[in-house]
Amino acid sequence: MSAWEMFFAAQLGASAALTGLLFVGISINMPRIIAIPTLPDLALRALVLLVQVLFVSSLMLVPNISSAVLGVALLVTVVGGGAASLALANRIRLRSEKPYRTGAVWGQLLAAVIAVLYVAAAMLIFRGWTDGPDVLVSAFLLSFLVTINDAWVLLLEINR
Repeated sequence: MSAWEMFFAAQLGASAALTGLLFVGISINMPRIIAIPTLPDLALRALVLLVQVLFVSSLMLVPNISSAVLGVALLVTVVGGGAASLALANRIRLRSEKPYRTGAVWGQLLAAVIAVLYVAAAMLIFRGWTDGPDVLVSAFLLSFLVTINDAWVLLLEINR
């Protein structure tokens, strides 16, 4: 795992910085976000995905932790985050107006893929297999992709 330390440290820093920026952006646009039914859920999903990267990266940096303990800690973290993200994605889809439903369905699909990737990585790490961090890379990248899309809507599109 020591070969992955710099990667997880970078992900921890990036997710923490992006979480802070998202909080600022949400607070600046709060009245407009609250006025549109899907946007509070979109904001929360973005925060959940970023915090999940932050927590997973933090756990991956714990020194001298056994793969079994790390796997269980990751599993608890990612199941909670995945359940929240999926529930929010479903609410976004259900509340979306017709022109935006296709995007909401894609968001729901990506939330499911991210959840599966996180759970798969946690299980691989629990088993002591070295492929777990490789799977986390995909989960992180997709999480950032969804979060960037959500932030774009929250910070720019609502001002059109």
